[in-house]
Amino acid sequence: MIWIMIGNALLIFCLRLIDVSLGTMRMIMINRGQRKIAPLLGFVEVTVWVVAISQVITNLDNLFNILGYSGGFAAGTLVGMWIEDKLALGHVEISIFSTTQGWKIVQKLRQADYGVTELTGNGRSGVVNLITTIVPRRDVKNIFQLVNQTDPKSFIAVDDMKDVKRGYMHVAK
Repeated sequence: MIWIMIGNALLIFCLRLIDVSLGTMRMIMINRGQRKIAPLLGFVEVTVWVVAISQVITNLDNLFNILGYSGGFAAGTLVGMWIEDKLALGHVEISIFSTTQGWKIVQKLRQADYGVTELTGNGRSGVVNLITTIVPRRDVKNIFQLVNQTDPKSFIAVDDMKDVKRGYMHVAK
C-alpha cells in the first residue's frame, strides 16, 4: 500500500515538474512575442495540471501527494529556468560604461562583427564612454568575455528586448 502511495506522489511530482516547466516557457514565449507557440504550450500545461491536481484533490488525506505536488512545483520552476537559459531566445541590449578603454572595447566588438553605437557622456568620475550593442542572448557570455579582457573595471548592464527591427546584427558563423 505504501509503495502505491509513493508511486502516486512521484507521478504527481513529475506531472507538476512538466506543467510548471511548460508554464515558465509559455510566459517566456509571451514576453518574446511568440504568439503561435505560447497557446500550444498553455494547452498542454493546463491539461497536465488538471491530471495532477485531480490526483491531489481526490486524496487530500495523503501527505505524500501534497508533498509531490509542492515538490514538483519547485522543481518545475528550476527546470523551466534552466531550459530558458539553455535556449537563450531573443535579443538583449548590452550597455557598457568605460572611463578609460571605451575605444578599445568598440574596436574589439567591431572586429568580432557586432554592431556598436558609441556615445560620450559625463558620469560621477568624469567623462565616460557608453557603448551599446544589441545581440542575440546566446552571445552575452562572449560579449562579457571581450569586454572583461579589455576593461575589467567597466560597468555592464543587460536589458531584454521584446522586438528588434532593422539595424546591423551579428550573424553567427
